[in-house]
Amino acid sequence: MRLTHDLIERNQALLIVLVILVVAVGGLVEIVPLYFMRSVTEPVAGLKPYDSLQLTGRDIYVREGCYNCHSQMVRPFRAEVERYGHYSTAGEFVYDHPFQWGSKRTGPDLHRVGGRYSNEWHRIHLMNPRQVVPESNMPGYPWLARTAADAAGIEAKMRALRLLGVPYSDAQIKGASAELKGKSEIDALISYLQVLGTALRNKAN
Repeated sequence: MRLTHDLIERNQALLIVLVILVVAVGGLVEIVPLYFMRSVTEPVAGLKPYDSLQLTGRDIYVREGCYNCHSQMVRPFRAEVERYGHYSTAGEFVYDHPFQWGSKRTGPDLHRVGGRYSNEWHRIHLMNPRQVVPESNMPGYPWLARTAADAAGIEAKMRALRLLGVPYSDAQIKGASAELKGKSEIDALISYLQVLGTALRNKAN
């Protein structure tokens, strides 16, 4: 039987099989080479895993849906680089599981926000955004200042991340709970925001 275009269009099962085959091969051709590229699989120089406070802040960032309005991917376009700084690279996110790249940008991109503002600025902004950015439509998160950072599962979380390749030492994991004592959720979130995008900036300096 000759495999013709007409035959493929008339035979639904054959069409489905061929489409799956083409998509699978195309996906492998695009994805597999990335695993052998050092710029994708190795951290940039100076990149450190999130400490326990930053890791807790990252979980709060995800929990509160901050990624719904703020991307963490500066694209390699002149307008974005001039506004936010160096474009994002895969090597900056090798310890992120899952990474926070995205295209949604209701608010500004946050990937290079680390170190741009003081902790107090971030605290005011999270409590009442319009106090520092009058045109902001971001809601306030005052309960973060009243809620203690959860230390219950931090050690298990860090051990799980170590299985995924994040280089946490036994000492870091053992002392994780103690580092969260007396810290609020807003402290954790600010700590996370203050480290975003700093590895590549520190490397450049």
